Amino acid sequence: MDDLDRQLLAELQRDATQAYAALGQAIGLSAGAAHERVRKLREQGIIRRTTVDVDPAAIGRGVAAYVLVEANAWMGDAETKAALEALPEVVEAHVIAGPATLLVKVRTETTEELQASLRRLYAIDGVTGTQTTIVLETFFERPVRTLQN
Repeated sequence: MDDLDRQLLAELQRDATQAYAALGQAIGLSAGAAHERVRKLREQGIIRRTTVDVDPAAIGRGVAAYVLVEANAWMGDAETKAALEALPEVVEAHVIAGPATLLVKVRTETTEELQASLRRLYAIDGVTGTQTTIVLETFFERPVRTLQN
């Protein structure tokens, strides 16, 4: 990956709906060259997906919480992943090192729904406890930086 690829990724993160001509123009390439680079970035798995950034509050998912999940066994397996993926309110799940085994981000409409989500997390085999931090306000969320500096 070179500096042109990094610039291309930064442009795509800013607005993934741009035409290849606009992408190319923004970084000094032809539309065809921009298209070919995007294709290669997809093939290499650098671009994992193209998505839309939706305001969670606008669709009834304004309550955000980070949950540390404690367990009595290793939770970094396919069964745990499947159990977490089955919970639509879980929007991120990470195996972590430290006093907890998993870090899970949950989005719900109400704190009552959050409580129900915590019950569902507790029902996953091996879970022994949770510690939940509720987000009061999000200043910003940014994509991974692709440009060096």
